Amino acid sequence: MTIQLRQIDDQNRIDHDFIQPNDECYYLFEYTARQGYGFSATNSLISNLKKKPSQRNQLHYVYKGRAINECAAVLGPAINPRWLTGGVLVPMPPSKIRTDAEYDDRVAQICRALRSAVAIDVRELLLQTANLRAAHESDQRPSVQEIKDVLAIDESVCNPEPTRIGIVDDVLTAGTHFRAAKEVLSNRFPAAHIVGFFIARRGFANPFEADDFSIFGK
Repeated sequence: MTIQLRQIDDQNRIDHDFIQPNDECYYLFEYTARQGYGFSATNSLISNLKKKPSQRNQLHYVYKGRAINECAAVLGPAINPRWLTGGVLVPMPPSKIRTDAEYDDRVAQICRALRSAVAIDVRELLLQTANLRAAHESDQRPSVQEIKDVLAIDESVCNPEPTRIGIVDDVLTAGTHFRAAKEVLSNRFPAAHIVGFFIARRGFANPFEADDFSIFGK
């Protein structure tokens, strides 16, 4: 069964400070903040997806590859093939640059593994020029401007210029990375229609429903 993308709307936008009413952001699952990997299937999926490259020699690192393949398997069929025809998927760069030992291109790997009834145009249009602290590992998350300052356009993959862009990321939290990426891409491609595709959005546990373990949340 194909899992349908859901759109960030007036009911849940409050969870994502930097997502504006005119932003189009779509997600598959709900990740519950401040809960462990055992809280839900989505929490387990995201936990495995975010395993660090420095853990690659550990036995449990095999779950990262499985998580990447699982994400690709559900996201590919969820995106309308008519959108993909002529659309460009842009993976969100990781927090570390390519020469860093902790460089983790999990989102790019998900994009490259996507399958659809039509050809999929994946381009790493965004390059990160300096390391940032990983947002999910720090209480002091980078600001939109800090992220913009280290993002650059890879001009070698800009042709033909896209008219539809889908920024792909694993988890939508506050929306700082999406905001920064959208602004950088909009400056370079002002005519392009830009949306966001996320494996999951961050939600918060309802204190009155502590036993809710649904993968889809509420």
